[in-house]
Amino acid sequence: MALEHTVKAFDEDITRLRGLIAEMGGLAEVAIGEAMDALVKGSTELAAGVVGRDKRIDALESEVDKLAVRVIALRAPMADDLREVIAALKIAGVIERIGDYAKNIAKRTGQIEGRKKFEPLTLIPAMAEVAAEMVHDVLTAYAARDPQLAREVIERDAKVDAFYNSIFRNLVSHMMENPATISSAAQLLFVARNLERIGDHATNVAEMVYYAATGDYLADREDRTDV
Repeated sequence: MALEHTVKAFDEDITRLRGLIAEMGGLAEVAIGEAMDALVKGSTELAAGVVGRDKRIDALESEVDKLAVRVIALRAPMADDLREVIAALKIAGVIERIGDYAKNIAKRTGQIEGRKKFEPLTLIPAMAEVAAEMVHDVLTAYAARDPQLAREVIERDAKVDAFYNSIFRNLVSHMMENPATISSAAQLLFVARNLERIGDHATNVAEMVYYAATGDYLADREDRTDV
C-alpha cells in the first residue's frame, strides 16, 4: 500500500507540473498576440495589460521550481521520471523568458511614430504569427510527448530567422532613406529581435521535449541545416 500511495502521489505531482507548464504556455501565447495587437494599433492600454499580466507567468515559474525541487527531494525519481521533472523545470524557465519578450514588445508600443509609413510593420505581425505558432505547437508536443512534432517546430525556426533578416534589411534601408524615422525604426528592430528570440526559445523547448520523450539528444541545429 505504501508503494502504491507513493506512485499515486508522484503521478499527481507530475500532472500538476504539466498543468502549470500548460498554464504558463497559454499565458505566454496570449501575451505574444496581445503585444502585437497593441503594437499595430498603437494601444498603450492593451500594452499595459500585457506588462501587468507578466507577473502571473513569473509566479507560475516560481511554483514549478518549488514543486520540481520537492518532487526530486521526496520522490527521488529516476530515468524517464527524472527526465520529466528536469524538463519541466527547464521549460518553465524558457517560457518565462518568452513572456518577458512579449512584455518587452508591448513596452515599445508608445515609442513608434507614423505607423502607416513603415512597410516592415506589415511584415512583423507575419513573423509574430510564425513564432506564436511555434510556441503553441511546442506546448502541444510537450503535452502529448510527441518528439516528431518537436522536430517540426525546430525546423520552422529557419522561417523566423528569414523574416528577421528581411525585416532588418528593410528597416536599415528605411533609416538611411528617412533619417527622421531612425528612432521608431530602431524600436521595430528591437521588436523583430525579440520575436526572433521567441522562435529560438520555442526551439529550445522542442529540444527538451524531444529529450524527455526519447532520452536522446538532437544534433546541433547548425548540423541539421546541412542535412
